[in-house]
Amino acid sequence: MSETVQLLVIGAHPDDCSIKAGGIAARYVDAGHDVTFLSVTDGSAGHHEMGRTELAQRRKRETEAVAETLGVDYDVADIKDGLLEPTLENRKRLIRYIRNVDPDLVLGPRPNDYHPDHRYTAQLLRDAAYSLIVPNICPNTPALSTNPVIGYVADNFRTPNPFDPDVVLDVTDVEDEKIDALDCHGSQMYEWLPYTFGELDAVPDDEAKRREWLADEGLGHLAAHTEMNVADRFRAELEERYGDEAGEAVDHAEAVEISEYGAPLTDERREALFFF
Repeated sequence: MSETVQLLVIGAHPDDCSIKAGGIAARYVDAGHDVTFLSVTDGSAGHHEMGRTELAQRRKRETEAVAETLGVDYDVADIKDGLLEPTLENRKRLIRYIRNVDPDLVLGPRPNDYHPDHRYTAQLLRDAAYSLIVPNICPNTPALSTNPVIGYVADNFRTPNPFDPDVVLDVTDVEDEKIDALDCHGSQMYEWLPYTFGELDAVPDDEAKRREWLADEGLGHLAAHTEMNVADRFRAELEERYGDEAGEAVDHAEAVEISEYGAPLTDERREALFFF
């Protein structure tokens, strides 16, 4: 593994990567590593007032703002939000994409989730995993020599199996950077998600006050509804990793469960990929 590590975060929708792994991404960038975000759909269904075409364009601009804010590359596929299917063609598209990025670590959702786009994104990643090193599959895109480590980002679903982290990471020091990234997703953080939570009236009208709200009450609501409160859920794991005092002091954490479909997490890979 080279000194510069390549992280690929795959989400079903344009805000998923920022919500679930924005802190890990910020840590990678701050350490001089390379990060790519991929949204498998265009995000064009996620709004209560805007139509698909206008919303897809807006959400693409939001990802461009995230790319500039975090210092990552951000790609958005042209598959319509809500209509993703785990087809052979989509699997091939993902195989080619991952090969071109050539990541050391890939993070994405688990296969059990309330949203079909999330489930199918996970299935596509799982189905693509072994094929990444098979030259006769998608032969026009050179196969990888080794599989990357593949990990699932945290969720709160319990059927058929609850999320079981292999690594729980302190991202408190980059929480502001993560909130800045979330702030870029204005259509979601201040409109669509509060609407779905029944809390749209709580969002400040003043744009200057919205980020402050997001960092305080808004982030709390997001944690409650999207399982972001990883630090409290896995406090024991944080204390084991960082020591009792430091682990207890962690305010914001992100967690990864290693998938058996990717490369094994050896001690050497653990040290290189989860260095903080």
